[in-house]
Amino acid sequence: MTEEIIIAGFGGQGVLSMGKILAYSGIMQDQEVSWFPSYGPEMRGGTANVTVILSDERISSPVLNQFDTAIILNQQSLDKFEKMLKPGGTLIYDPNGIIKPPTRTDIKIFMIEGTRLAAERGQIKTFNMIVLGAFLKAKPIVKIENIRKGLEKSLPERHHHLIPMNIEALVLGEQELVEVR
Repeated sequence: MTEEIIIAGFGGQGVLSMGKILAYSGIMQDQEVSWFPSYGPEMRGGTANVTVILSDERISSPVLNQFDTAIILNQQSLDKFEKMLKPGGTLIYDPNGIIKPPTRTDIKIFMIEGTRLAAERGQIKTFNMIVLGAFLKAKPIVKIENIRKGLEKSLPERHHHLIPMNIEALVLGEQELVEVR
């Protein structure tokens, strides 16, 4: 099993953190892992994306031209990465700020209203975990207990009290995922 994933959006949406937690979770499952971030010079508001590869076999290169899954959090990323999905691939997107929704018919498309759900909870910083939960519903490639371990590894110890809130956000994302086609 090899899963090649691109997570893309604006800086400040937790794109790189989501990828890092997913990568740590794969390590907890004894998988081979690649985490390859890319971001603009801006701290917030600039573009950010991360490629994560989880595999049972050795990974030859972190550089990819096509992906099995794209998690898209803004229009600019949708415009760039929708065409880079393999036929039969999976696209998960948050509709907030998306003017032109995905159009491909040879991929599975899912929607998660992570921005709205995080705002309704009054916990906007859990946005990325809601989206990650939606991804795990569509592609259950890592176990939730390994996500918890991934959170423990990626969050500073002073923030470990936030792990239960993040796990709740994961579960919410799993429950709220909508299959578009």
